[in-house]
Amino acid sequence: KFPAEQAETTISAIDIQVGRTGALTPVARLQPISVGGVIVSNATLHNEDEIERKDIRIGDRVIIQRAGDVIPQIVGVIAESRTGTESKFLFPERCPICGADATRIEGEAVRRCRGGLKCAAQLFEGLKHFVSRDAFDIEGLGARQIEQFIDLGWITSPADIFALDSYKEAIAELDGYGAVSIAKLLAAIDNRRQIGMARFIYSLGIRQVGQATARLLALHYGEMDQMMTTLKPDADLLAAHAALVEIDQIGVAMADDIISFFSIPDLYQIVQKLLDVVTVLPPDRPVNNSPVSGKT
Repeated sequence: KFPAEQAETTISAIDIQVGRTGALTPVARLQPISVGGVIVSNATLHNEDEIERKDIRIGDRVIIQRAGDVIPQIVGVIAESRTGTESKFLFPERCPICGADATRIEGEAVRRCRGGLKCAAQLFEGLKHFVSRDAFDIEGLGARQIEQFIDLGWITSPADIFALDSYKEAIAELDGYGAVSIAKLLAAIDNRRQIGMARFIYSLGIRQVGQATARLLALHYGEMDQMMTTLKPDADLLAAHAALVEIDQIGVAMADDIISFFSIPDLYQIVQKLLDVVTVLPPDRPVNNSPVSGKT
C-alpha cells in the first residue's frame, strides 16, 4: 500500500456537532486544501481527550491526511509554527444546541447532551427510531416526512405524531401528498394507538436498551404505570437502580442509562405525554403450566 498523502493547513475554528445519542463531537474547520485530489475543509477531532493528547489549538498549523484515502484526520500539530496567537479550545459543559447539561460518564471518552428528544439535534434521529419497524412501525412515515414535519413545527415530540390528523388539510398542500397517501398515513398512525409494552420501551431510544432488554423491563414492571411510578424523577432511584441490577442480563451500566433517562424531568414528561395518546398493552408472560414446563 502507498502511504497516505499529507498536507499542511490551518485550523480556523473548532465547532461542536451533536449526534443521535447526544454525543458531542468536536470538528476542526480548516482552511480548504487539496489532499489526494479532494478539497478538505473539515476534520473530526473525535473527543476532548484527543484534542488534549495532540495539544490542538485554534489557529494551529497542522498536518492532515485522509485515513484510508477517505476520512480526513489531523495527524499532528506543527508546534514550531506557533506565533502565540493560537488559543486552546474549551470543551462545552452544556449542549450548544439545546443548552442542556453535557455530562461525561466516568470511564467514557464521550461527553453527551442530556436533553434527549428535547434537543433538536437528537429529535430527528430519535423519531426515525421511534417509527422504525421494531418500534411503532408506522408505515409511510419515513425520514423525509419526519424531517419535513419537524421543519414545519408540526412534530416536536413523539406524541405529536398522533395529532397529525389535525394538519390533514395542510398536508394536502405539500408536494407529493394526495388524498390516498394522506389517508394511508393517518390510518397507519391510528393503527398504532395500541402497542405492546416491550415495543413501547424500545421505541423510546434509551441508550443500551435494545429489543431483548425492553422485553426484560416489560416483564419486570408488568405495566407502564408501574414503571413510570418507580422511575419518576422524585422517586427512590437508588432502590430502583438496585432492583434493575437484580434482573438477569441487566448490569450496572445499563441500569445507569435507564435511570438517567427517566430522571430527567423533560424526558419523563415526553414519555408521559405519549402515554396520554396511546394505550400500552401488558406483556404476554411465558406459560408456566405447559406439559414441558421444567423439563430439559
